[in-house]
Amino acid sequence: MPTFRTSDGADLFYDDLGQGRPLLMMPGWSCSRRFFARNVEVLAKDMRVIAPDLRAHGDSANVAWGHRISRYAMDIKELIDRLGLEGVTLLGWSMGASVAWSYIDLFGNARLAGHVSVDQSPRQYYTETWRWGQPGCYDAESLAILCTRLEYEAPAVARGLVRGCFGDTYKPSAEEVEMLGEEIDKCPAAARAEIMTDHTHLDWRDLLPRIALPTLVCVGRQSKVFPWQGSAYVGETIPGAKTAFFENSGHMSFYEEADAFNAAVRDFVLGLPG
Repeated sequence: MPTFRTSDGADLFYDDLGQGRPLLMMPGWSCSRRFFARNVEVLAKDMRVIAPDLRAHGDSANVAWGHRISRYAMDIKELIDRLGLEGVTLLGWSMGASVAWSYIDLFGNARLAGHVSVDQSPRQYYTETWRWGQPGCYDAESLAILCTRLEYEAPAVARGLVRGCFGDTYKPSAEEVEMLGEEIDKCPAAARAEIMTDHTHLDWRDLLPRIALPTLVCVGRQSKVFPWQGSAYVGETIPGAKTAFFENSGHMSFYEEADAFNAAVRDFVLGLPG
């Protein structure tokens, strides 16, 4: 499994499979690249798939610094630069979509050909102008409660997160919940709290209309992490974006409806110009 060191000294692990057009897949908050186990090898039959673990996530080094969305975006840029990739499709699931938006905000379309956003609202918090926030972390008080729970009962938070990511159709086994929960356990509680604190205070609504990349937005109609309208707003607001609704999925359409998700992403990537 390859690794590289970021400019500020964090060792990041990543999978790199297949050949052809590059697709870089970023997991969500506290999750690892192993959440994409139903996608990477399948998609790698038709393209090159790179799936990194963010710093202090998965098998990457548990560094105590740099847990900001902007630094994560820099890590991704450094990985893309290190691999010499061109024409990358940047796929972000959940918080990974926020990392992708930060990349675009900071670096524009550098080395990119397309973008895939998977079930992420442009704003976490509820306000008088935004009603499709995160039901479990929607204001400063709920964030404080979450951070306290992470300090004292991080494993329970992890398994609750896994269960909350599924919709009503897919019924995960106890073994699946534990396996995915163990991946989340690899991320230290302090890192989880720091990056969530940064993530929840961001509002990407001003950026979305300025994204000038072919974009696919994947929306889980049964999502309990965000009302589906929040994720659909992304597709409605990015000029020319295509939106794919997954009627039998919650927050993890790539897992719950893997075949349909893989087909949608494959068609999108292979259909890009160039």
